[in-house]
Amino acid sequence: MHLVALVNPESWYARDLARAASARGHTLAAMPFAGLTAHVQTGSSGIWGQPDAPDESIELEADAIIVRTMPPGSLEQVVFRMNLLGLLETKGVPVLNSARAVECAVDKYLTTARLTAAGLPVPETCVCETEEAALDAFAKLGGDVVVKPIFGAEGRGILRVSDPDLAQRVFRTLQRLDAVLYLQKFVPHRGFDVRVMVLDGKVLAGMRRVSETDFRTNVARDARAEPIQLTAQQEDWAIRAAAAVGCRLAGVDLLYGRDGEGYVIEVNGVPGWRALRRVTDRDVAMEVICSLENQQRA
Repeated sequence: MHLVALVNPESWYARDLARAASARGHTLAAMPFAGLTAHVQTGSSGIWGQPDAPDESIELEADAIIVRTMPPGSLEQVVFRMNLLGLLETKGVPVLNSARAVECAVDKYLTTARLTAAGLPVPETCVCETEEAALDAFAKLGGDVVVKPIFGAEGRGILRVSDPDLAQRVFRTLQRLDAVLYLQKFVPHRGFDVRVMVLDGKVLAGMRRVSETDFRTNVARDARAEPIQLTAQQEDWAIRAAAAVGCRLAGVDLLYGRDGEGYVIEVNGVPGWRALRRVTDRDVAMEVICSLENQQRA
């Protein structure tokens, strides 16, 4: 197979995927989303990874696409990327994860709503557009909330607010920026969460992410990864969460309050696995390549 990975070509993930693909006898080209170009004319349309190579359209050259990143961008850029992935799928190119799955996973409101519909526990959440509605939600959520960008990852833009005056200033600023205000009740926890990696409806591995200095436990924010033995409930929640969002490959984050109550807080549709690789024996890149091989044979 010839694979295309949408990823920073200079990153560890590009090298890891290329290693796994080569070991299985495949080739892999790494390219960023910003390098994609769409060309539409009467009777045809195509997507290229290099503007100067119009005869090498991705849908003709690639046997499968691996979506490993979704960089921050404007709404226009995000919608354009989703449309590109959707068009590739209509042309018969397998995309992991699918455009619909990635679209759901990058939208925190839609993800939370899907998780709730699937019967999974989530922190109490309010989503609105005005300062007044957000202040009302702030009071209803106990005056201690986590404000998150509705599109975002790796802990970027997340703010804990427990002061009413600060809350008013934050909500007013976000409204003036035409942002959607996503407020989640703060869950006092013991400084860690659990990340579970799921592929094709099965759990690959899990890890504990520990932070002594930040309520955010993202490895990208210097949290420490530790091995963990997952419970049957944690595996069940992770599998159901990935299915609710429609992700074949997902990083599902579980958070436990000091009272022991557990919640599903996020489903990452473009999950990283570098930290997981360090603390477990699972080769996620190889698992992904084998999954695409099985899909091609089916």
